[in-house]
This record gives sequence, C-alpha cells and structure tokens, in this order.
Amino acid sequence: MKHIAYLFLLSAVVTIHAQETVGDSVVAPWPQGLAAHIDTLLLSSMFTTSTVGIEIYDLTADSVIYAHNNHQRLRPASTMKMITAVAALDRLGGSYRLNTRLYITGEVADSTLHGDIYCRGGMDPLFDNDDMNAFVNSLREAGIDTIRGDIYADVSMKDTLMLGEGWCWDDDNPPLSPLLITGKDEFLERFVERLHMAGIVFAGNTLQGVTPNGADELCCRSHTIDRLLRRMMKKSDNLFAEALFYNLAARQGGRRASARQGRLAVNRLITLLGLNADDYYVADGSGLSLYNYLSPHLEVAFLRYAYRNKSIYNHLLPSMPIAGDDGTLADRMRGTAAQYNVRAKTGTVEGISALAGYCTAPNGHRLCFSIMNSGIQRAAIGRNFQDHLCIAMCEIY
Repeated sequence: MKHIAYLFLLSAVVTIHAQETVGDSVVAPWPQGLAAHIDTLLLSSMFTTSTVGIEIYDLTADSVIYAHNNHQRLRPASTMKMITAVAALDRLGGSYRLNTRLYITGEVADSTLHGDIYCRGGMDPLFDNDDMNAFVNSLREAGIDTIRGDIYADVSMKDTLMLGEGWCWDDDNPPLSPLLITGKDEFLERFVERLHMAGIVFAGNTLQGVTPNGADELCCRSHTIDRLLRRMMKKSDNLFAEALFYNLAARQGGRRASARQGRLAVNRLITLLGLNADDYYVADGSGLSLYNYLSPHLEVAFLRYAYRNKSIYNHLLPSMPIAGDDGTLADRMRGTAAQYNVRAKTGTVEGISALAGYCTAPNGHRLCFSIMNSGIQRAAIGRNFQDHLCIAMCEIY
C-alpha cells in the first residue's frame, strides 16, 4: 500500500511540474492547453446553425493533436487547389513546364509559306503577348512574309467541355480551352491580328484541327510550374488551377485529357496515402464545383505527404499565401503571432469557408492543419473563427 501511495504521489508531483502556474490559475501543458482553447472556440453560438471540421497534425511529433469532425465529408472550396497542387507536383514534378507550340506544314519559297500553320495548346494560362510576339517573330525569322494556307487551333490536348462538372451558371467560370492568351479563349483572333501588325500577309481561314505528323515545329513557348503555382495559390486563380488539373489529367494517358482522368490521378494519390478514394469526390481542380467532397483528415494527409517529400514541399510552401503579408491572406491575422507564420490556402464559396496549410507552434514544432466551416451565412464568420484558431496555434504553449 505504501508503494502504491508513493507512486500516486509521484504521479501528482510530475503532473504539477508539467503545468505552468500563471497567477492563481494553472495552464495545461502544450498541446492540452491549445486543445482546451479550441474547445472553448467551439462553444460559439455560430455552431448552432453551422458545422466545422478540424484536424491539426504535429509534423515534428508525428501525431494528431486535435480533431473535431475531421472525417466528415465537406466541400473544400478553393482549398481544393492545395490537393491539385500536391497531386500535380507528385505526378509531374517540380521541373514540369506548360508548353504552347507553333508548327508549319508545306514549303517556304520566295518568302511564302505554301502550307498551313498549327498552334498546339497545352493549356498554359501564362501564355501572353510577349509569347505571341515570339510566335510571329519565329515566322519572320524563317523568312515568311506571306501565308498561302490556313491557320489551325490544335485544342486536342483535352476534351471539348468548356465548363466543369457542378459549376454554377452565375459563377465567373474560367474558359477551359487548351489554347489561351492572357487567360482568354481568343488565341487565333489575336494571332491573326499580330500577323497583320507585323506585315505578314494572311488571307486564309482560321479553323480547328490536329497537328499532322511530320509538321515542323517553329517555336515553343513554355512556363514553369512554379510560376503557375504562385498565381494559382496566392491569388486563388481558378483558371490556373484547372490548367494544372488538366495537365495532370493528360499525364494519365488517353487521347484527350478529361476531368475524369484528373480525378483518377488524384484518387491514385489518395489510395497511396492509405485512404479509400471512394469516400471522397473530386470534380475539378479549382474547388468551384458544388460536387467536390473532401474531409479535413484527407487534406491533412496531403499536407503531411507534401511535407515528407521535399521535392513537393519546396515548391508548394513558397506558393501558399502568407498571413498578414500576401495573397488571399494579406489582410488576415495582422499584428498577431500568426502573421508571417501561417502559410495556408484559403477557400470560399457560398456557405463555405476553409483554410488548410502550415504553421510553427511556439515550442518550435511544425504543424499542418485543415479547417472547413460549412453552413455559414457570411464567409467573414468562418474566416474570423479560422484566424482565432491559427493565432492560438502560433502563441499557446
């Protein structure tokens, strides 16, 4: 009995010394203190009419330190872009480039092209006026000042659907065309205009067609996945996310990339992470779709996978908005411990607000987290809750 009493007393002493006394109150050690604070946040009246899913994972200790509705399927909004980014970096690699190519057929004689021109799109939303000028200049450098043929838009990279599954008619939906200039589906019109401005004569037709075998490549303009990720994540650009999603889909094989192939690519990674892909639904790459259903647990699994694979993490982290500094988090968490600490992807659609990313706790532990608010009338309510939770992660010992 004395031995048991001694052990009980020793346990009590250890517990007391593991706590920090502040004034007359006793603060629980980390992460219990953080968990208790989040429990208090969850007492808010906002949760009488809305729900939230939360998972916080300690990457340093390799353990979940908080979970609430973390397996519940919820709409991710634009945090879906983080899923797309991780899957694409895993499959395509950090050195991947998006290409738009110019081909010619026929022969050049006396400064005249007796043949056709093909512009093959790779769904690159970064293709801009400078790239178009390079296309036109490549024709002049080839000694061409007259075109006796037609100009074709080769959009065979993907299917012909111009809207995503579950997109609302009144959203600002991006054009899902493989051939873009400054993010617009008006490539051939702008190309012909530039030809005329450069003094190159063209009186043929503009059509759609597939580049024939044996065509000569005259010019290729490409942009890095890092440039695309920066705009896609920090500005939450839907077109850039769909462009990456369809480039990921194209790598699956098949004649034309489709949303189904993109979904299969993401599902493949879900399965690799030991989760059941049938428990979720991936409809697009941007999060615009009403049909996307993920969970905080799944998002954290992707963030953990990225963290463990530096070839992914070193490209993903710099692309994420920084609290109180840039992107969609520029005006959030300023003047708090979370400023410059939290790097996370935001998500907002009607009734939904979400946040998923990384931060560092006061004890130096690296954390990743997913917070998905659903059923809220105003996005600001969800953002306010997420900000308070993130500040807690960054300042509570």
